[in-house]
Amino acid sequence: MSSTAIATVYDAFAATAQQYPHRPALNVLPGTAEIYAIEPGELSYRSALAQIDLLAQAFQTAGYVAGMRVALLLENRPSFFLSWLALNKIGASVVPINPDLRASELEYLIGHSEPALIIAIEARHAELKAAADVAEVVLEIVAPIVAPVESSAVTPIPTLPKPRANAVVARDLKGEAREAAILYTSGTTGKPKGCILANSYYLLAGRWYADVGGLVDLQSTGERMITPLPVFHMNAMAYSFMAMVTVGGCLTVLDRFHPGSWWADVRASKATCLHYLGVMPTMLMGFDPSADDRDHSVRFGFGAGVDPALQVAFEARFGLPLVEAWAMTETGAGAVIAAAAPDRLIAQASIGKPEPAVECSVVDDEGHPAQQGELLVRRAGDNPRYGFFSEYYKDPDATNEAWAGGWFHTGDIVRRDDDGNYYFVDRRKNVIRRSGENISAVDVESVLMRHPDVLAAGVAAVPDTVRGDEVFACLKVNEASTEKAEAITTWCLEQMAYYKAPGYIAFVDQLPLTATQKIQRAELKTLAGRLLDDPQTVTTTHLKKR
Repeated sequence: MSSTAIATVYDAFAATAQQYPHRPALNVLPGTAEIYAIEPGELSYRSALAQIDLLAQAFQTAGYVAGMRVALLLENRPSFFLSWLALNKIGASVVPINPDLRASELEYLIGHSEPALIIAIEARHAELKAAADVAEVVLEIVAPIVAPVESSAVTPIPTLPKPRANAVVARDLKGEAREAAILYTSGTTGKPKGCILANSYYLLAGRWYADVGGLVDLQSTGERMITPLPVFHMNAMAYSFMAMVTVGGCLTVLDRFHPGSWWADVRASKATCLHYLGVMPTMLMGFDPSADDRDHSVRFGFGAGVDPALQVAFEARFGLPLVEAWAMTETGAGAVIAAAAPDRLIAQASIGKPEPAVECSVVDDEGHPAQQGELLVRRAGDNPRYGFFSEYYKDPDATNEAWAGGWFHTGDIVRRDDDGNYYFVDRRKNVIRRSGENISAVDVESVLMRHPDVLAAGVAAVPDTVRGDEVFACLKVNEASTEKAEAITTWCLEQMAYYKAPGYIAFVDQLPLTATQKIQRAELKTLAGRLLDDPQTVTTTHLKKR
């Protein structure tokens, strides 16, 4: 298949399978296999493509057509990628579901995206069915199609249920412009937005990564990448997976980041490159130095948010550069900035210089050019939105607002020096960023207000030495106690992702409000910072996963 014929994610994978049929595409380490109760080992491009084609045929036989959407709650299993590619082949789209989402979040996502089917691990079927019922979306929920890691046996075509009656079908766009997925943002200003991502979004991400150069020097001779990041995020789904597909490499996806076994996993995967979040280097530097610290084949790490105070020491100890980069779900590789040059400004929180294909502007609150302010971005050339998200699903006003004036407004505050280097400063809007997850204070507050004992709720970020931010909740209740705080947090863990639940709860007589009864965010943040060390504040971080 020539490069000119590659118009979809499936096309890209099929072309690589034709060129490198015996190379491994996906690798499952024993630890991940044990947690997921699946087989460990490698899956070649040829075998993966055969399974994808059979699954695509099964979808077509059952009546699925181009434009339909299928939701996937498969954690970091290989079946996620196989299902996505099979649906992509027939022109259908996927809606990846964060497995940490709970009742109210699932109700919203299912009701908003209206999928024709949900493929999910069996342990979540009852919860998903209950959420679909509340959202008034009648559909089938099926288990993932379990495929052998590597087999020459002929796999029978699986039988799938018919798509739900009156299933939504997206507008009929072809090739690169056709919808490949809807990824939901973290909802930093309320309910999550559904970002429609076309095939072009994913194809450009793979090409960008393969061509960026500098310290990020991917080869076509058999790269091997390892990532612990979730595949329902754009990082692993677009950059990690598509980069390996583009260069014929192998992707090892862990179930999550395990600090104690990280380097053993890196060695076992034979990784030549890895992805990280800023919290990972911090945790890894907490272990005592070992003679095995440099016993790996990794040439570089790619990620964001490393603590500048320890970057030099980390790179010296473990013998690999950490390449800091900036992007968003909305921007994809249409506008990504990476400090990949050998002369990067290490340990200065620099995200590098934009490449010529990316146009950037920094403006103050009045929209005037500034050295520090909000970052505006667009693609250079005739199509300023190429590689970006297509639109916010069911929200044209938000789409138009984000693209006001022909620039995408990122909401991120950056600083630009006289040499054209960019430095990330903070989010423009109030947001809690915990271990790489953006958390909307409003979203958490709306869930807290559903608790029968909570009369008023205000949520703000407080600093955490490991996670960056932690969730601090100021609550008004009738009878305050440590037991009540823990009970509220436990309840929250059933309603929303663990990282959104309060890590601290302070009971207050009243919240700082405006004359129109809106929370005064600046005063709430100040109050939370003051109450953090108050002995009456209840610490509930021990109830959260990590």
